[in-house]
Amino acid sequence: MQVQVFGIKKSSDTRKAQRFFSERRIQVHFVDMKVRAASIGELRRFAQKFGVEALLDRDSRRFADLGLRHAQLSEDRWLEKLAEEPLLLKIPLVRCQNQLTMGMAEEEWEGWVKAGE
Repeated sequence: MQVQVFGIKKSSDTRKAQRFFSERRIQVHFVDMKVRAASIGELRRFAQKFGVEALLDRDSRRFADLGLRHAQLSEDRWLEKLAEEPLLLKIPLVRCQNQLTMGMAEEEWEGWVKAGE
């Protein structure tokens, strides 16, 4: 079993997600989105499951700094913006094969671990 964690090193939730899987001896492929942004295709996969609006962290400081509080953008434009600005995302984004989670989702991750045993 291997999981892919998209996040930012400074994010405590990202570190918690990595630790969750590491403690269970599950291989973690970490993508630091400040170093290498997630592709639009990868973000689209999450948007199809959760919706673009759910991916947006409207309470983040970066969201306010960019003046996006009242922005009305198309779904494709939001995905482009999220690829350019990872601090606008609710993180971590976690993928295990075709299963996806957003944010801290330890109950779902436990299900993945049990199914993989």
